Amino acid sequence: MSAVVVTADIARSPDEVFAYVTDASRFAEWQQDASNVQVEGNPHSVGTRYRTTRRIGSVRRTTIRTSEVVECTPPRRWVARGIDGPVRSVVAIGVEPLDGGARSRVTIGLDFSGHGIGKLLIPLVLRQARREAPDNRRALRERLEGLSSGRPGTPAS
Repeated sequence: MSAVVVTADIARSPDEVFAYVTDASRFAEWQQDASNVQVEGNPHSVGTRYRTTRRIGSVRRTTIRTSEVVECTPPRRWVARGIDGPVRSVVAIGVEPLDGGARSRVTIGLDFSGHGIGKLLIPLVLRQARREAPDNRRALRERLEGLSSGRPGTPAS
């Protein structure tokens, strides 16, 4: 079981939800601490790497970490693992169809491992992730449901 789990029911098809929530280039649109993401390749291909710039803690330090997609089974499951830095995340995203595919349930599991000094930072990272989880869930849902077009991220008119 992941250390932090976020679940949201979203009034969009599994294909739409999966395409948006697993596109690392869009993380900064709905993740409170993400400020920039650079994707090297197709976000839905195993082996793709992405570098995320995140603001950390109350002092608002900035960190850049690289992650790699290690599993991708559209529109159901996507997993990425951090590959550098003292604190490395594992993000597992699952999307389940609801109401015959008219709606979706997205579950995001986060887990962290510490390397070197990162072992001491895990409690702080977990606290921040848990504190931001409700806002991230709300932003994700609003972003996907507030659309007038079929393209996630397009503001409603």
